[in-house]
Amino acid sequence: MSGLIGKKIGMTSIFDEAGKNIPCTVIEAGPCVVTQVKNIDTDGYEAIQLAFGEKKENHTSKALLGHFAKASVAPKKIMMEFTRFEAGHQKKFGDVLTVDIFIEGEYIDVVGTSKGKGFQGVVKRYGFKGVGDATHGQHNRMRAPGSIGASSYPSRVFKGMRMAGRMGNERVKMINLQIMKIIPEKNILVVKGSVPGPNGSYLILERWS
Repeated sequence: MSGLIGKKIGMTSIFDEAGKNIPCTVIEAGPCVVTQVKNIDTDGYEAIQLAFGEKKENHTSKALLGHFAKASVAPKKIMMEFTRFEAGHQKKFGDVLTVDIFIEGEYIDVVGTSKGKGFQGVVKRYGFKGVGDATHGQHNRMRAPGSIGASSYPSRVFKGMRMAGRMGNERVKMINLQIMKIIPEKNILVVKGSVPGPNGSYLILERWS
């Protein structure tokens, strides 16, 4: 397999051989259970569906209960499909994947949902400076966007103009994050740098290629 589903635990730091302090993210990666195997004959494409996180049966629909029962696993909280495989990737219902699929020192991609910031202005959203300082008669213009276009032509605002709006809560992919440490008995990965999302959010971990 090329990846796992994980959960962000938080951030820490470790020291390398040269004594340099490296900021890292701690991720609980797996164990993930194979709940569906898709193939070209029946589904039109090849994929393996993994499930992660415990979920109560009374919080699970009957359709999903039947889906999990087919794989003989307890209800899970989140499911993801993986379409990138390596040689000898053959998996079947109920197989359990853990952090053992990764090795220390290799690079992975991490996909998550960034923190939602709500409706924000251009200063916070795009780093605008604002319109001048508070002198010369300026009033409440410190964080204003300024001009957004011409007048009679084109008589409209161009698409993609950087203006105030909803910020964050977007799918973000961080690439080439190095695995600094693996703690297999606790299903823990320690990766170099930061990953998107708050603590407790779910992540997709894929081997970099």
